[in-house]
Amino acid sequence: MQCLICRARLATTLLVTIAVVAQPVYAAGGGQTKFKRISTQYIAALGNPAATSGIGAQSWGLWPLDPGPRGVKLTRYLSLKDAGGVAPARWKFDETDWWLEEHGLIMEQPTVPLPPGKYVVTGARKVTAVLTIHPADSHGERRWDLDRGATLYDVTHLACRSARYTPATVGGSCSPANAKQTAFPVAPGGAMPPVDGCTKQDYAVLIVIGVGVED
Repeated sequence: MQCLICRARLATTLLVTIAVVAQPVYAAGGGQTKFKRISTQYIAALGNPAATSGIGAQSWGLWPLDPGPRGVKLTRYLSLKDAGGVAPARWKFDETDWWLEEHGLIMEQPTVPLPPGKYVVTGARKVTAVLTIHPADSHGERRWDLDRGATLYDVTHLACRSARYTPATVGGSCSPANAKQTAFPVAPGGAMPPVDGCTKQDYAVLIVIGVGVED
């Protein structure tokens, strides 16, 4: 099954975390944030896996829909190119900035930056936590932090592998045609494979099951 999420495991996680989503979180200013369940979304995150907070969230992204089923197989890349880069799911491929997932599916780009707010996130393992993305400061920097002592690794869905590929040199070619199909699927927690002519950036994938609503 070529998609980012094992839905059976995710369904179990959602049942377990209903109570967590419903609990209000009190802010330092005395107000509180309530949470509402949403259709599952996905965050592409960068950071130290052992960290509970950090900076750089302005480079994080959000997939409002599961990009796996909307992806295009590497073996269909030429067809995608012949279609002007328009995928069957109607997203547009960018040959200078493209993404792959663990099965070798070319994915649509996430929306960057991730909007500030509070997100209930999980790795579909043992930990569910509230992720806070803070508004940008005067330098455009956005901080992030997780509650309950959770680390970024704790809320990373290890079965989901995701990487962004861009040309290694200015004006150079970075094509999915150069990806080795024998490198897929990628093992849970493993690094995505390099592609000739490309610079690769691996991203952690977080499952979003709720968002904060100010009371």
